[in-house]
Amino acid sequence: MRTSRIGRRLRRVAFALLLLVTGLCGSGAGAAERVVVDLDLGDDIDDAFALALLVVSPEFDVVGVSTAWGDTPLRVRMTQRFLHEYGRDDVPVAQGIVTPNATLFSQARWAECWPADGKPVPASVDLLLDAASGHPGTVTLLALGPLTNVAAALRRDPRRFRQFRRIVLMGGSVRRGYGRAQYAPPTPPAREYNVGADVTAAQAVFASGVPIVMFPLDATLVQLDDVRRRELFAHGSPRTDVLTLLYHQWSSADAPWASTIPTLFDVVPIAALIDSTLCPTVPLHIVVGDDGRTVETAGPANAQVCLASDRQRVLDLMMRRLLLR
Repeated sequence: MRTSRIGRRLRRVAFALLLLVTGLCGSGAGAAERVVVDLDLGDDIDDAFALALLVVSPEFDVVGVSTAWGDTPLRVRMTQRFLHEYGRDDVPVAQGIVTPNATLFSQARWAECWPADGKPVPASVDLLLDAASGHPGTVTLLALGPLTNVAAALRRDPRRFRQFRRIVLMGGSVRRGYGRAQYAPPTPPAREYNVGADVTAAQAVFASGVPIVMFPLDATLVQLDDVRRRELFAHGSPRTDVLTLLYHQWSSADAPWASTIPTLFDVVPIAALIDSTLCPTVPLHIVVGDDGRTVETAGPANAQVCLASDRQRVLDLMMRRLLLR
């Protein structure tokens, strides 16, 4: 066990040196950015790809993972198993607020294979507030699911919550909706899942006063094409084997998406934190309506919003990171 840990550390050091030499760090080069992530791992498949990219990238110091929405205790087990497979047992995992959830937990079987050991798990609200106040002004909150836990932390202690450096979130729909055809006219803006799942929470977060960087559907409809997917799944490393298993559970589930082509919504914010040129932002005033829609209106900007990403470069960055043994 000790030998394997040393080997993983050496691989991470080698990876960081490789990035330094090849310039893959892009505009994000420098000291690792402290991040705490809140996500709904296990329903759609994009959360798994996003978490994989996050924990293998030396640009980030991941101070914790919080499970959001639905069956959060099972998401804790899934997250613990995922981090273990990636050699990141050092990352704390917290349990979020349990909520109703009509979305299928497509990767539940994989999660259930990780035993519940009975050890106490911190609450997500505590993890988020401790992260913010433990390193005031330096921690990015990466919100990749419904914003229930995030809003609860804000309500619990607004002063500590506002010590986050910024909130980077995947959510909303500003100028286009869910239509994924690259060469057809964009579909009208839609009620996006993460915002629409808990509208009150989203409204509170946008009014929090913490700087927000927003990655809506406009920028995150990045699909993992057949060629890249086959190369990734044929790679045969432990980290790609995890994604392969989860992909097959997701794609074979009796769920509304019923697709073989994943859309990697949650990967885009992480890729953009590594290299900001992948998804430039513009300042906008965003209002979260009571219907769950995110509307661009006149007024002082309350968010930096990415309205278009470089899809091919996002995919290339992710592939390079995940295919490195």
